[in-house]
Amino acid sequence: MKPVVWKSLTASARTAALQRPAQKAQKRTAVIVAGLLALVRRGGDRALRNITAKFDGAKLTSLRVSEAEFAAAEMALSPADRAALRRAYANIRKFHLAQRPKSVRVETMRGIVCEKVSRPIERVGLYVPGGSAPLFSTALMLGVPSQIAGSPVRVLCTPPGRDGKISPWILVAARLCGITEVFKLGGAQAIAAMAYGTESVPKCDKLFGPGNSFVTEAKLQVSRDDAAIDLPAGPSEVMVIADASADPAFIAADLLSQAEHGPDSQVVLVSFSAKIAARVQAELAAQLAVLPRGAIATEALKKSRVLLAASPAEAVEIANRYAPEHLILQVKNPRALLPQISTSGSVFLGAWTPESLGDYASGTNHVLPTYGWARACSGLGLADFQRTMTVQEASPRGLKQLGPVVERLATAENLIAHRRAVTVRLQKLAR
Repeated sequence: MKPVVWKSLTASARTAALQRPAQKAQKRTAVIVAGLLALVRRGGDRALRNITAKFDGAKLTSLRVSEAEFAAAEMALSPADRAALRRAYANIRKFHLAQRPKSVRVETMRGIVCEKVSRPIERVGLYVPGGSAPLFSTALMLGVPSQIAGSPVRVLCTPPGRDGKISPWILVAARLCGITEVFKLGGAQAIAAMAYGTESVPKCDKLFGPGNSFVTEAKLQVSRDDAAIDLPAGPSEVMVIADASADPAFIAADLLSQAEHGPDSQVVLVSFSAKIAARVQAELAAQLAVLPRGAIATEALKKSRVLLAASPAEAVEIANRYAPEHLILQVKNPRALLPQISTSGSVFLGAWTPESLGDYASGTNHVLPTYGWARACSGLGLADFQRTMTVQEASPRGLKQLGPVVERLATAENLIAHRRAVTVRLQKLAR
């Protein structure tokens, strides 16, 4: 992670410095994903079993998790483990309950009432990453808001291990959220199964959850014709803005907490001095030496960046341009910078707020936009699991008052049938 002075970079060099690793392989990824989606669409469960055997090394007789497997998962966790899950569940639930929308009812003029009401999305598909790091926390982040929203059908897919089993942590988390439809499926094939439906997997109206570049590409492809998606949530990323008051050990720990997700993750440090950057480099080396996933984190660090900013304003400019999934402000007065931050999935203020809190148990949702999508997308919330509908009702008196206005406007647009829908009613009221 060689430090680069931001002011010294050309416009094209700045763009290159902030490019995500996964984006460079996007064309090849798109071709592979398209092939997998086609296989599942044609072959259903049989294709899913074949793809799972090939990529996950698991030969499955049943794709669905059985009740016996749920029961075994409960027994596999200690009371302390289950208590930790319940604490995280309670905090996430509390924060998302506060997001419940209020019904809107407005009389825009006498006799004309307009309303806005919410309904749950009927069938939702929840993707929980697995593999080398089963993210049971994602089961909570998706399960809690879908539970509060009241979606009647909730399908959860997560990759099995080579033994064909699912992490007991994921199953216990799913059960906490009242989810019973859990399938041993990962990658693009899981997204295909939920988007198209198979003999075993119910077809879903909207898909949720983060994943690697293949999962993200699959979500984007199916969203064009078969299912809505929450947001592009791909390989994890974090940006840390650090001033001279920041603890280098804290900075390094925060960078590594995201780098260990996978080799296609990206971490970026924005600092105001080469001295701080050098101390962070030393801490990274020391902490990497004791990390079980150090090899993965090292690969991610090869594609990561240290940018030297001239001022807090320039650091904010870099952050808003990059639009990170996670932004950590390890500066003396982080709240002073917060109003200037306009593009980030989630912001973490100060030395005592590691990004890990948001990943697990503070209450906010950790399903966040990556690839710079934070410029236009928000992190996951309760509203993503709901649809809103507007309702209107006119009384005869209201129609008499507003009808002539609509007749004139419809005539101006040359939509005569629109005008007549009003006119025939006004004529009847005039009799």
